[in-house]
Amino acid sequence: MAPTAPAMAAGFGAFVEDDAPYANWFRFKESVLKHWSIIGSYSHPDKVLIKMRSSDGTGGVIDDAKWKLMVIYPRPSSAYDVAISKILKLFAERNIKAEITVVNFRRNDENGRKALDLAESQNVDLIYSMGSQSTAWLWKNYKDGKIPVVSVTSKDPVVLGQTPSYEIGTGTNFAFTSLNMPVEAQMAYIHELRPSLKNLAILVDSNNVSAMQTQFRPMVATAVEKGVKVMNLEVQKTENARSELATMVRDAVEKMRENDPNLNHSLFWITGSTSVFREIQTINANADRVPVLSVVPEVVQEGDASAAMSIGISFESNAHLAALYGIKVLRGKVKVGDLKVGVVSPPDIAINFRKVREIGLKMPFSFVEGANFIYDYDGQSVRAGGKRTLN
Repeated sequence: MAPTAPAMAAGFGAFVEDDAPYANWFRFKESVLKHWSIIGSYSHPDKVLIKMRSSDGTGGVIDDAKWKLMVIYPRPSSAYDVAISKILKLFAERNIKAEITVVNFRRNDENGRKALDLAESQNVDLIYSMGSQSTAWLWKNYKDGKIPVVSVTSKDPVVLGQTPSYEIGTGTNFAFTSLNMPVEAQMAYIHELRPSLKNLAILVDSNNVSAMQTQFRPMVATAVEKGVKVMNLEVQKTENARSELATMVRDAVEKMRENDPNLNHSLFWITGSTSVFREIQTINANADRVPVLSVVPEVVQEGDASAAMSIGISFESNAHLAALYGIKVLRGKVKVGDLKVGVVSPPDIAINFRKVREIGLKMPFSFVEGANFIYDYDGQSVRAGGKRTLN
């Protein structure tokens, strides 16, 4: 079934949304359709076939693709929507004539094994593991397998114990990229923003293992070491995130007032837990005048449903790097196991001056200079991807 009109996903832009069999877990930016055909099947709703469109203007597809790829999803996520759109965009720009099968294995072992059997039977040239859960499952079940694997939108593999060093390859069929930046570097930015920081409330979904291990616990340890009072705001039931966050954020503000009556030395810090950052409106509504910051740049967006600032690696930047890794492997320029951990540097900084002014936050000029994404006092984009945007 052909995709229809785009829909807006908070903080991530316009995505095609329709009644296709894959619509409840697979979405993509409308621009993807210029170069790619998305094919679904009601008999196999957890599988999508992507073929490159021919350049002859007929609207047909290329049936003799040079490469075959598989992308393995664990579940739906707006982060994956951004990542797959970026990978397809870069593949089209680099003329990577590929046929891509996308599978949602729903975190089920049997489904995962069937996906791998299909990949090997079809002589797939490369697998992308989409998200930390897919990457962890594949690392456990397919390390040293026949097909090269590149991770995308996955958290720090060194902190997760999947590889010992950022500077060397795994020596296996895996190459890792990382969504994380060093916590010490993030804390340096925070210290410049709030030199006399007293309170840091860190928001996370306790069920998100990778966020807990690579973002929450390291930030807690770093903040405590610097003498900052840390408040652990952990969502217990993912399905109840909105109500839990409303209560926790409201209570945290009251605790902050105990040693910071005017709330001039406190911050909220949102980790990369989807169930948390998608509730940015709930968080803002209960945060009073305490600045809300995030590790996810996409949480800073147009209008009021936005964090004031983010310091981290965007899903798009990580996917760009993962796409380049995949292209190198496909073209035979490098062995996948020789690729060191892909870490984006410098980090992506995003600022929403509408929110900054609303809470009376002073923004260091160096942050403005280095920001990749800026929204003005009206909440409109004036810089995106480091380039000025025209309204």
